[in-house]
Amino acid sequence: MIRYECDKCGFAMEANAPQRFIVRLEIYAAAGHVDLDVEAAKPGEALEDVLRELAQANPDEVEDQTYRLLRFDLCDACRRELLERPLG
Repeated sequence: MIRYECDKCGFAMEANAPQRFIVRLEIYAAAGHVDLDVEAAKPGEALEDVLRELAQANPDEVEDQTYRLLRFDLCDACRRELLERPLG
């Protein structure tokens, strides 16, 4: 049997209880314009530099800098608090 509890306060909830709410938080890098100075650097070298950095980087940190999806179960009281102050 799956047990649900509020991820914020720990209140025990049933799967289909009316006081159980699911919150999804999606965080991703804003796509913006990237300036590449082709004359100042050779494109192949720039790509090699990026690949070298990625090979040495922690995969979780790279993902955190580009995209992350989080999911939380909340009780009604914590849902109301979140709606009143979404950023804490």
